[in-house]
This record gives sequence, structure tokens and C-alpha cells, in this order.
Amino acid sequence: MGYESQIQFTLDTICPWTYLAKRRLSKALSQLPSDSPVTFTVKYMPYQLYPNASQQGEDKYEWYRKSRYGDSDEKMKMYMKLMGAYGSTEGIEYKFGGTVANTLQAHRVIQHYQELKGAETADKIVNSLYKQYFEEERHPSSHETLLRATGEAGIPEGDAKAFIEDEDEGLMDVKMLIHEQAGNGIDAVPYIVIEGKRRDMTLEGCREVGEYVKALNQVIKESA
Repeated sequence: MGYESQIQFTLDTICPWTYLAKRRLSKALSQLPSDSPVTFTVKYMPYQLYPNASQQGEDKYEWYRKSRYGDSDEKMKMYMKLMGAYGSTEGIEYKFGGTVANTLQAHRVIQHYQELKGAETADKIVNSLYKQYFEEERHPSSHETLLRATGEAGIPEGDAKAFIEDEDEGLMDVKMLIHEQAGNGIDAVPYIVIEGKRRDMTLEGCREVGEYVKALNQVIKESA
């Protein structure tokens, strides 16, 4: 029996760097040998970059420009060009139109189905949420967006609809997890912790694929 390592991946579904990191980590995991003595499972943890945002939301481009780039169109264009270049290397087509809004409901859905259906289902939901928000300019946590994400993860529409529409179910648990993450000193995402037999490997911020490969191999090496 090999060693089972959990990768705690703290994310927000409106963070472009976290989307990039997720793609790069997936690439790194796919490069590991098939006979690796360590099995890695990704567990998603919630974080909110913009906890005071309304559910209705506001214009994404305007929000980025004002809150991140000093209301400068020029700086915003540079940022979009940069993210576009990074994204294209990982098959992501970043777009900055649409709505930025509160992600609490998105986190509630991810956590619920992660608990209920496991890592693979959670991964499909997260992939869909990122793609819808960043590449299709959809609202990050509307019922429509969440229903599509659960559908793409293979969850029957009736089950998902009932859960999505009851916005209080599991909400306290998610708020506690977010609070817990802050208590652990996490103040930005992505924040990735790879559990090891001897020690954990922590990677803050978006790293190159090679750095994730190196950290995973270190955990494999130390589990021998």
C-alpha cells in the first residue's frame, strides 16, 4: 500500500492566477510516473478575494481597473495582455468582460459536492466555474452558472437544482472554512499545501509547472 497525499488547494473562483495554477498543477500531476508509490488527491478549500461583493455584482472590467490598476485603462490593457499570454500557454482564453460578484455560493456548491461525491466531481465543478467566468464571461455564482457546473460534473439536474436554490444549506460550514483559512494565515490565493510523510510542501502564489513537479517528486522521495 503506497502513501496517500492530500493536496490542499485554496482558491477563489474569480482569481485568474488560481485558474492558471490549477492548470499547471494538473499538468505536473500528469507528468508523474504511473507506478508512483504516492497517490495524490486534490482537496479544494475556499477563500474570498472580494467578500463584500454583492450577489448581483458589478462590471468585471471596471472593477479590475478601479480596484487593482488605479483607474488606468493603459495599466488594465497591459494586465489583460499579460494574463492573455500566460493563459494561452495553458490553453486558457482569459476575457475581462461580464460581472464580478460574491463567490460564497460557488464555494458552497464546491464544498457540498466535494464532501458528497469526492475529488473528481469537485474538480469538474471547479473547472467549469473557472471556464464559465474567465472564458465565457458568465456570472461567477448565479444559479444558472452553478447548475451548468454541476451538470458538467454529472450531477442530476433535480438534485443540483434543489441544493443550489436552498442558499442556506451548508453555508455556515463554508463560512467557517473560510474563517479557518484566514486563521491559518492565508491572505492570498493560490495557496497549495502538498502533504508529505516527513513534511508538507507549501507553494504560495502561482508557480511554474516545473516547481510543482519538483515539490511532488520531493514528497514521493521522502515517502520511500
